[in-house]
Formats: sequence, structure tokens, C-alpha cells
Amino acid sequence: MTLLRPSSRTRRRKPDTSGSRMWTWFMLPGTLWMTGFLIASLILVAVLAVGTTDDLGNPRFGFDLAGVRALADPAYTEVMLRSLGYALLTCLICLLIAYPVAYTIALHGGRYKNALIAAIVVPFFANYLVRMYGWSVVLSDDGPLLRALRAIGLADGDTKILNTGIGVVAGLVYGFVVFMIIPLYAALERLDVSLIEAGRDLYGGPVRTFFFVTLPATRQGAAAGLVLVFLPAMGDFVSAQLLGGPDQIMIGNLIQDKFFQGQNWPLGSALTMLLMLVLLLGMFGYLRRTRKDEAEAAR
Repeated sequence: MTLLRPSSRTRRRKPDTSGSRMWTWFMLPGTLWMTGFLIASLILVAVLAVGTTDDLGNPRFGFDLAGVRALADPAYTEVMLRSLGYALLTCLICLLIAYPVAYTIALHGGRYKNALIAAIVVPFFANYLVRMYGWSVVLSDDGPLLRALRAIGLADGDTKILNTGIGVVAGLVYGFVVFMIIPLYAALERLDVSLIEAGRDLYGGPVRTFFFVTLPATRQGAAAGLVLVFLPAMGDFVSAQLLGGPDQIMIGNLIQDKFFQGQNWPLGSALTMLLMLVLLLGMFGYLRRTRKDEAEAAR
């Protein structure tokens, strides 16, 4: 009796790791470069946060917790909470805007998908500062938006958008909504359309199908978009400076003022560390949620 040996075709081949190893070596210099500068800057900011200043306002290394203790000032707490509120509201509005846009392009765009995505993305290649200046003209008291609202009776002569919190949030939404559209579009593009069709048979309507099928299936794309919008919106200072008044400053404006005008680098560094702590908490929450979703999908 002869034993049948598996042919070379049926033998299990070992995965070729030479290609991935090569790309790892190619990525190593850039990774080390970026990581080194990131760690160095973090260390420098952390050291300056407990430093001092001389009579001319120049930073000096030392150990003084005055900048850290100043974070408990109610004025700084108010600015931090305002920044957090603006960033969260921006995330919510971007999500409400981006879902219909991404859904329409991904599932109904047909052969024009790439052109529609390009029409959304290309305008954002323009300089952010220039776009905010243009947005300030649109939201001004004599701008086209308020003129249109007055013409249809939704606003009067005393209505203002510029130099208000609404103007700041509008600028943040305009500046970062594309960061929500792209990951949602990518998630919807990978979605199996038959799941939506089956959901309509089971749940009997587009609204229930969206909440029970589409939304859970694209949850990771929405989470990625929320992170991509929250991180820059939290630290943004251009929108608050150009579209908001003195009562709408955000933590980014405060940090800029302490470094460049107030000559208080320890306090500016302490505010920077506080901002980074908030951003890291948001990032860790996203990573934990993603890891949990991957574990559930693997079951």
C-alpha cells in the first residue's frame, strides 16, 4: 500500500515576509525622524511647563509649578470647556451633514463617484486661513447669508452671526467637514448593498434600515471621522480669531497669546499639555472602541 504524498501544489506555502520586511526598513528612517522630533518637542513643552521666565519674559528652565497651578483659574477652565463644547458640537454637525453626502455618493453616485469626491475635496486644498477669511465675508453683517435670511424674514437688522459662537462653530464645520465625509464614504463604499435590501425587507422602511443596518455597519467610519474632526477642532484658533469675538476665544487662542504676546511660556506650555491630555483621552477612547469592534467581528 502506497502512501499518497501531497503534491507541491497542495502543500501549504509559507507566507513571503521578505516584501513586508523590505517596506518596514523603508519606513524606519521616516518613523524614527517623526518619533524623535515628537518626543523631543513633548519633553521640551513638559520642561517649560514647570519653568520660569526672567524679567524680559524669556523662558528659563527651572522648577516652578506656578504655570500648572494657574490652570485652576476659572477663566482658563471656562475657555477649556468652551473649546470642548465647540469641538463636540462641530463633530455632531459634521456627522449630520456628512452621512447624507457620503451615503448619496457611495450608493447612488454611479460612475460619477470619483468626480463628486473630487468636487468636495479639491476646494479644501486651498489654504485654511484664506478659506476662513472668505467665510468671514459670507457671515458678515452685510454678507450674502444674512441678506438672504433677511429677504425671507428669518433674520432682522440686529441679527449677527459673525463675532458669535455660531460663527465660530460654522467656521469649524466648514473647515473640517471633509474629514468626516471621507471615512464615512470609505465605510459606505465597502458596505454590501444586499444588507440594506435585506434590512428594508426586515424593518420595513429606510429610516429603520439606516439605524439598524447602515449605521452599525459604518460605525467604525463614523468613529474615525469623529476623531479626525475633534482633534483639529479642539486646538483650532483661526476660526475663533476671525469669526468670533473676545468672548469666544478657544484654548488655541489662549496658547498663542501666552507664547507670542503674553511672554508667559510656562503657562502656555501648561495649557498645551492640558490640551494634549484631552486629545489623548479622545484618541484612546477611539482605539479602545475600535479594538472592541474588531474583537466582536472576529467572534
